[in-house]
Amino acid sequence: MAPRIRTHPAEGTWVVRADGAIIAESRNALELEEGDLPPVIYFPRGDVAMAFLERTESRTTCPWKGDAGYFAVHTSAGVIPDAAWSYETPVDGAEAIAGHLAFYSDRVTLERV
Repeated sequence: MAPRIRTHPAEGTWVVRADGAIIAESRNALELEEGDLPPVIYFPRGDVAMAFLERTESRTTCPWKGDAGYFAVHTSAGVIPDAAWSYETPVDGAEAIAGHLAFYSDRVTLERV
């Protein structure tokens, strides 16, 4: 499985904004590459304003990363359902993303600054 998943430090500072509020900001983000899919930025949990997030009942399973749990993002304008996900105990070969969260760029603003 390891050749399919590659992680490395993401260059620069990455920010997640939802309805104008900064939800995450990190210089320690990871970039995950999975096959031919676009890279995904994973934020260390310590760099995410977890007070804005609430775990949802949604779950998915990836054979290359394991079981993912999802989070809604709460903002002053409302709730953005399942805007973020995390692999709490990823499978062998994807251990680097344990303790990290990724965000859907079509639900929040994700940018390198």
